[in-house]
Amino acid sequence: MLEFNSWFFVLLANFIFLVFMLNVLLFKPLARILKQRQDTIDNALQTAKDMNSKKEDALARMNAELHQARNSSRQAYNTLREQGLASQKGNVSKAESEALGIIEAARAEIRKESEKARAALKADIDRFSEEIVNKLVRV
Repeated sequence: MLEFNSWFFVLLANFIFLVFMLNVLLFKPLARILKQRQDTIDNALQTAKDMNSKKEDALARMNAELHQARNSSRQAYNTLREQGLASQKGNVSKAESEALGIIEAARAEIRKESEKARAALKADIDRFSEEIVNKLVRV
């Protein structure tokens, strides 16, 4: 059984004193350190969440700008391609017309030269025929 003698009160006072001292020297600083640690962890988690949301926003903006840039470049490419094809068609038709002009000029020159050659040959034929007739008559 429990006896309440003088040592009991000394031990009780000693226990209360030690609990008070441990509370002041150990429990409160440890609780304060644990609270600071928890606050630091919570702040770090909140900062990470904020940074993650900023990252998501920036990523969404970047993807939207990238999509817009792709559409813009595709549109510019198609416009330039159409202009290039139109220019190419114009250049080809111009080259064809120039080539046809050159061909027609060459044909005209050939006709002119062939007419000259025919006239020269006709003159030669007339001269040769007279010579043949003259040689045949002399014989």
